[in-house]
Amino acid sequence: MPQTETPGTEAASRTRLRWWTELPLILLVYACYSGGRLLVRGDVTTAVDHGLTILRIEKFLHINAEHPLNRLFRTEAWIGVPADFWYASLHYLVTPAILVWLFRSRSRHYRAARTWLMTSTFMGLIGFTLLPTCPPRLLSASHGFVDTMAQYSSYGWWGGEASAPRGMGGMTNQYAAMPSLHVGWALWCGVILWRHGGTRLAKTAAVVYPLVTTIVVMGTANHYFLDAVAGGAVMGVGLLLTPLVMRSADRARVWFAARVPMVDRIPVVSADSQGASASIVSGGCQTSPGERIPRQREQRLRPGAEPSASPSDAGDGAPAAAR
Repeated sequence: MPQTETPGTEAASRTRLRWWTELPLILLVYACYSGGRLLVRGDVTTAVDHGLTILRIEKFLHINAEHPLNRLFRTEAWIGVPADFWYASLHYLVTPAILVWLFRSRSRHYRAARTWLMTSTFMGLIGFTLLPTCPPRLLSASHGFVDTMAQYSSYGWWGGEASAPRGMGGMTNQYAAMPSLHVGWALWCGVILWRHGGTRLAKTAAVVYPLVTTIVVMGTANHYFLDAVAGGAVMGVGLLLTPLVMRSADRARVWFAARVPMVDRIPVVSADSQGASASIVSGGCQTSPGERIPRQREQRLRPGAEPSASPSDAGDGAPAAAR
């Protein structure tokens, strides 16, 4: 759908993106994501209540797929161990890799894709704040779930606290389950690969990656099926909001640029009475236009007058003061 540019924003939207501005921006958003998950812990009792409510809804609708998947993952190590590695690492590797690939090879589409990802991530943080949710693996054993990350922790770097490295469990919020941004980010990766990948392999990965991620987050008992659905919904709303966010950012950039104008360098030249420019640099020098020579004065020539010799050069090699 074509986007209409408001006056003044078209030039802003065409601003060339630089990696040294994009990298701090991405790191800032990821810091907000990690910090938001950490700071917004919520009440444990409330989180457990929310988790049980989701589980009851799924059982009523007969969509509690996490139960059979978790049973399979905990009894078949050849499935459970790779799934744990998938959950613990790909979320933090594939998404940045696709961002870098877009920036380098599909730069025309990068800004919209990056804005979509960031907008959806901030919406997910709002969900963590308003709806702290206990994941299946932290419910009491009577509900039939086993934490496969803890069961197979000897195979990887994680402990018994989600995918956090051993001894660093206190640096993660284990009740940030709704929505599942593991699924949301994987869906974003899939859409980007499908639209811009251009090869059969890319399109296959576009389908396989989000689908397997959805199965993994349920089989490892880190998310409910409805968490995964909510992750997809957040990405959908974020996609709809992306044009609005981009236009708002363009307007803000134009507003800021109008109040903080750039100071242009003014060329330093002297002009004769006919308006022609007279160089203050000898013809043998190679200089940039408008470059000021230290301690050099401007000279104004009278009509018909010859340029005078430099004060420091009388033509005979003697200083001016000695003549």
